[in-house]
Amino acid sequence: MKKGIHPENYRPVVFKDISNDDTFITRSTVNTKETIELDGVTYPMVKVEISNTSHPFYTGKSKLVDTAGRVDKFVSRYGNRNKK
Repeated sequence: MKKGIHPENYRPVVFKDISNDDTFITRSTVNTKETIELDGVTYPMVKVEISNTSHPFYTGKSKLVDTAGRVDKFVSRYGNRNKK
């Protein structure tokens, strides 16, 4: 491995899945503005829209996650092509 190219500031960070409020702690260098307290310890927090606890591939459930209205925008633009 090359020396001097990897960050040195790894720290515990909480990632929070906003679709099901699941949290997990891992080490990361990501910059955050929010914090959360877990088990009496304050950690930096990153909110994610989807994680392994809510992704259909991992859960086995077919669930449509549309937080930005992308599906509605697509349907309004292209409509239902099966209608005649």
